[in-house]
Amino acid sequence: EIGILAKSYIDQGQLIPDDIMTRLVLNELKGLDRFNWLLDGFPRTVAQADALDKECQIDTVIDLDVPFETIKCRLTARWIHPASGRVYNLEFNPPKVQGVDDITGEPLVQRDDDKPETVTKRLQAYDTQTKPVLEYYRKKGLLKSFSGTETNEIWPHIYAFLQTKLPHVSQKDAATPR
Repeated sequence: EIGILAKSYIDQGQLIPDDIMTRLVLNELKGLDRFNWLLDGFPRTVAQADALDKECQIDTVIDLDVPFETIKCRLTARWIHPASGRVYNLEFNPPKVQGVDDITGEPLVQRDDDKPETVTKRLQAYDTQTKPVLEYYRKKGLLKSFSGTETNEIWPHIYAFLQTKLPHVSQKDAATPR
C-alpha cells in the first residue's frame, strides 16, 4: 500500500515525502543491526537524516559528485522491457535493434520517471533538498565525497575508502548487490 503511494509521487516527477520514505526505509532496516549495510539515495532531506540518526549509528556518508547533465543523459537513455525488467541504455548497453527487446522482440518503453522533463524536475528537487543533508553530515565529520562522470573512474576510490571501513569485504562481495 505504501509502495503504491510512493509510486504516485515518483510518476509525477516528485520526491517521496519524508514521512513515507522514512517509514519505508526504517522498516527495511529493522533486524539488520548485526550487518553492515549501505543505503543508496537515503536520506535526501535533513528530516530523513535526523530520523535515521535516531534509529541507527551512521559510520560514514558517501557523496557521489556527478554533474547533473551526466545523470540526466544516463537516465533519459534508459529503456526497459516491462515483462522481464531487462534494462537497456542507448549509450552503453543498447538493444540490438533500437526500441526492441533482444530476447522477445517486444517493444521497449521508457519509464515515466526516466523522461527528460521528469528527470529534470527530480534532479532540481534532489539538489535543493540534498545540499543541506551533505552539510548536516559534513558537520558531523561523516561525509566523504567522490567526483567524476564514469563508474570506472569513481569506483576504485570508493572501494579503497570502503576497505578502510570494512577491510574484510572482498571486491567480488562489494560488486554483488543484495
